[in-house]
Amino acid sequence: MIAQDSLLGSVVVFLSAAVITVPLAKRLRLGAVIGYLVAGLLIGPHGLGLIGDPDRIAHFSEIGVVLLLFIIGLELSPSRLWKMRKLVFGFGSAQVVFTGLLIGIVAFLGFGQSPAASVLLGAGLALSSTAFGLQSLAESRELHAAHGKLAFAILLFQDMAAIPLIAIVPLIDPQSVTGNEGTAAIQILKLLGSLGVVVIAGRYLMRPVFKIVARTGLAEMSTATALLVVMGTAWLMSQAGVSMALGAFLAGLLLAESEYKHELESQIEPFKGLLLALFFMSVGMSADLTLLVESPLVIVGLTVLLILIKMPVLMLIGRFLEGVDKDSALKLGLVLAAGGEFAFVVFQQGRFAGLFSAHDYDILVLTITLSMALIPVLMLAQSKIRCRRAVAEQEVPSPYKDIDADAPRVVIAGMGRVGQIIARILRAQNIPFIALDTSVETIELIRSFEGVPVFYGDPLRPEILKAAKVGSAEYFMIATDDQDVSVQTAQLVRRLYPHIKIIARARNRHHAHRLTDEGVEAFRETFHSSLEMSRSALQGLGLTRTQADFRLRQFAEHDEKVLETQRTIRDDVAKVLQNTHEARLELTKLFESDTHTDSSKKRGRWRSKVSVHRMP
Repeated sequence: MIAQDSLLGSVVVFLSAAVITVPLAKRLRLGAVIGYLVAGLLIGPHGLGLIGDPDRIAHFSEIGVVLLLFIIGLELSPSRLWKMRKLVFGFGSAQVVFTGLLIGIVAFLGFGQSPAASVLLGAGLALSSTAFGLQSLAESRELHAAHGKLAFAILLFQDMAAIPLIAIVPLIDPQSVTGNEGTAAIQILKLLGSLGVVVIAGRYLMRPVFKIVARTGLAEMSTATALLVVMGTAWLMSQAGVSMALGAFLAGLLLAESEYKHELESQIEPFKGLLLALFFMSVGMSADLTLLVESPLVIVGLTVLLILIKMPVLMLIGRFLEGVDKDSALKLGLVLAAGGEFAFVVFQQGRFAGLFSAHDYDILVLTITLSMALIPVLMLAQSKIRCRRAVAEQEVPSPYKDIDADAPRVVIAGMGRVGQIIARILRAQNIPFIALDTSVETIELIRSFEGVPVFYGDPLRPEILKAAKVGSAEYFMIATDDQDVSVQTAQLVRRLYPHIKIIARARNRHHAHRLTDEGVEAFRETFHSSLEMSRSALQGLGLTRTQADFRLRQFAEHDEKVLETQRTIRDDVAKVLQNTHEARLELTKLFESDTHTDSSKKRGRWRSKVSVHRMP
């Protein structure tokens, strides 16, 4: 146990194990979660013994689950739930109820568990891994497929169902149940009081605090405030005798409609990822591999039994309730057949409450871990079989054309004058979009008067772009007035999301050159308004509408050619000046020739009229 007495040594061991196993697991297409579990198995007391106290690590790593639930709450909103109400509350509840009922009956009748333990086993094993399922769907690019949307809805309901499940486990402790009624009443009052504090603070206190912090412009203060909100609500709920996860979820849910939503998510995401990875590793550390050696048939049998119970229920829901095809129903069953990370938390709470023995808990952890490791193998096998069948039947998969309504098609950076006009046009066309800005005053004004989905966030930060789901958008429109910021934003978006089309506002010709170099379609902000002003003046000075349109079209085409030519020589001032002089003379001659042509046409029309009048 080389890292037993050294915090720095423990950190080195954890990071080394993750760096080695996770890329290998990803390369084998097993997913990052499996890599973390394997890393924990290797360094734990049942592996190489580099870390000897997994319980101490587990208590700290639970913060990762707390942050995960905060992010889940943050991504929910009443409007989004309402759109998915049939999938989430209909199919999601059906899966949890039917699966939990079957597993509970098997646990009670087949394994002689107590009624309370059977209920907890059924509910806990009915849950699937959100991190594992969504990551598998994302890697296979099937999140927007029929089974992908259904899987997301079921996982969403499971996440919501896990909150009260985790919260009530301490309340069904046999020892606490035998206590007096006064203690139970005090516990309920503490719970209601804590919920009231969280709701009131979230509605009336959080936004002013974030507004003040945002005006400081200090990124570290934003991070500290976000962590304070999550940890503070989690601690408050724990003081009421309820799971910390419930407090974090409520905090996220209260801020789901806030303009600081993406800023919060970007601040919490790195901590959530690291601590959740530590949580998976602690689970792997606690898995007793000697049980697999001593009782391989029991562990493998329980794993297969879990998959055989969950898969048919999921396939029936997908096939007959939602109407997906057989392949999609099978994929749905495979993705969600394994146990989930919340089951670790639920069963750990059940062990503390005395519902399970330490031996039973170890068997459950190993069974869930093995099921999660087995599912990627089954998914690979199913994919290969389907590909072979498609080749044999000469099937050509049709391209996916559906668009996720919850994902933005356009992301706007900067909500000044230009950005607001773009937003109004997109909203009038019912095109989903998200806008980002760093001005608190601008955000508050637009949200109060326009109702535009604008959020606080710096587009130069990759985590903000990820939180705003730029990767799923089709267009990224840069409407900021700062030239350097717009160019740097274009460079970052082009590097992170090369598939997206970027349209940007250019302040002047030099700015347009810089944006064009980055592969951006640049529009000079004063160019078209100047053309319209010139059109009005030309018509007032005697030109017809057609003549004015033709002149301005000529000018625009000529100017675009000059702009492209000067982009290649912009570093040579002498050449630019010479080109500008030549372009001015060329444009003058072009207009003079058109003027002579117009005059000749007028004289010709006049002579024709005279000739007609002179005809006998």
